[in-house]
Amino acid sequence: MLSVTEENYLKALLRITVEQNNTGEAGTNQLAGKLNVRPATATDMLKKLKEKQLVNYEKYGKISLTPTGRDLAVAVIRKHRLWETFLYDKLGFSWDEVHDIAEELEHIKSDKLVNRLDKFLGYPQFDPHGDAIPSADGAYVNEDRKTLAEAAAGRSYTIIAVKDNSPSFLQYVSQMGIGIGSEARVVEKYDFDNSMALEVDGRKINISDKVAQSIYCKRI
Repeated sequence: MLSVTEENYLKALLRITVEQNNTGEAGTNQLAGKLNVRPATATDMLKKLKEKQLVNYEKYGKISLTPTGRDLAVAVIRKHRLWETFLYDKLGFSWDEVHDIAEELEHIKSDKLVNRLDKFLGYPQFDPHGDAIPSADGAYVNEDRKTLAEAAAGRSYTIIAVKDNSPSFLQYVSQMGIGIGSEARVVEKYDFDNSMALEVDGRKINISDKVAQSIYCKRI
């Protein structure tokens, strides 16, 4: 049985190697930054995970998940996103509140509970932030998604997900009227700072490049 910390490392590795760079590999500093720990702390944990045959790791080399490590990481992410969906859809929590609670619930070990939760929710494919929910058999689809920063001026898009799940970011974009399913037309892009003017559900707003980089969209 894995500790909560070990599960968090596996989950972070999966998110980096599949969702962020899709190369299957990560660096120690990159992992440490993701988990907000010192590189030396991350190195100590990687040695433990390697002993359990959950990661491939050599000093100063790249890190990757073994098949067993990947399966365990997918299971944690599946639980996390199902709990987020439950909290949002059934208990009325806002999308900026569900992440921290799901961080605790994701470590419950009962597969039976998780599978019944999935059935109860109607087998959802995406969580409240637009992230794909792995299926019971471990299928984990990572879509090739584009950010608003890559959107073209004069074209319209649907907001499908956010990269940043922090409460401060989610509250910020909510105040601007941006959410999953919002329709946004790129009115103008400014070369000076890469910011852009958007028309969201009929209302004009300006967003910075940092915000645009953190919102995924698809063309309408």
